[in-house]
Amino acid sequence: MLSHFQWKPLYENKQLPGWRISFYYKGVNYQGIYHKDGVIEWVNQLPPNEDMKEISSQVHELMLYHVYE
Repeated sequence: MLSHFQWKPLYENKQLPGWRISFYYKGVNYQGIYHKDGVIEWVNQLPPNEDMKEISSQVHELMLYHVYE
C-alpha cells in the first residue's frame, strides 16, 4: 500500500496536464511525473518489477480521486 501520497501540478499554468507525484512504498520513497495519458515517468528510481503493476494501479486510482474528481 502506498503511503504519504502527494501530488502537485507540473506547470504553473494549472490548465496544462502533468503532475509531480511522490509516495512511500514498503519504506522506500518514489518520485515521478504523472502524464495526462496515465504514463508514469519515474524520477529517482524504478519500483521493483514484481510490484510495478500494483503500484501503478494504486497511483492511477489516487490520481483519479484527487485530480479528476
